[in-house]
Amino acid sequence: MRKLRIVSDSSFDILELENVDFAYAPMKIITAEREFVDDKNLDVDEMANFFNLYKGRSQTSCPNVTDWIDAFGDADDIICVTITSALSGSYNSECLAKQIYEEEYEGRRVFVLDTLSAGPEITLVIKKLEEYVKQGMEYETICERIKAYLKQTGLVFVLKSLHNFAANGRVSPLVAKVAGFAGICIAGKASDEGTLEPSHKCRGENKSLDAILSDIEKYGLRNGKVSIGHCQNEKAAERLQAMIKEKFDKVQIEIHKLRGLCSFYAEKGGLLVGFEKY
Repeated sequence: MRKLRIVSDSSFDILELENVDFAYAPMKIITAEREFVDDKNLDVDEMANFFNLYKGRSQTSCPNVTDWIDAFGDADDIICVTITSALSGSYNSECLAKQIYEEEYEGRRVFVLDTLSAGPEITLVIKKLEEYVKQGMEYETICERIKAYLKQTGLVFVLKSLHNFAANGRVSPLVAKVAGFAGICIAGKASDEGTLEPSHKCRGENKSLDAILSDIEKYGLRNGKVSIGHCQNEKAAERLQAMIKEKFDKVQIEIHKLRGLCSFYAEKGGLLVGFEKY
């Protein structure tokens, strides 16, 4: 019997699955003073507190080819899910690992999915993969189904700071300066190209939550699932949960703390929200 494994980088905020074989390749967050490895040993709150005070240069590092191959283990069939290729080299690194792995082990297969997203949207994707595997679907069917499912998911966000995004060249310094000034929050979405797309400048958290509630309705949420990830802002996550429930009473919502990479970019107070467009 062929062994199937789901593999992800650590832009996926849950680092274990109960019902299927799963492994991850950790990302890294690097500064002149410290290096943080985004694995199960990382104290995410301590890291977030560090970056709340740190104003120096920082960068992120994606898994290399060896990291990916180590994560593959001895699986025959691998489904690999990566953070958006528009913001990271993780996808390209994994594609090279796929080539090497399939050449070295004849008959083994690696399917690579560029999510064009991060965090809670990837959480939904991997949970759906877990569901497909538990149903006993064939490997090829799972690969086709998950591509179709990805088109029915989305990601919106509320950020109180864009300092780390700007420091890594992900947004312009001018846009970053707006966030946090006079209580301004930036709300937006992951674009179809997988980039960060700010769409609202909101004065205060209340208005920013109203904005993303309006957006997820506009983008198609009705009765689907929602995954809310937060960086040290559980109260706002719970408020958003209540707001969504009031509008869409059949929606299933889960709240979780963001892991290292997503906390680094969301920064203290940030929310990332994955949702199904149905």
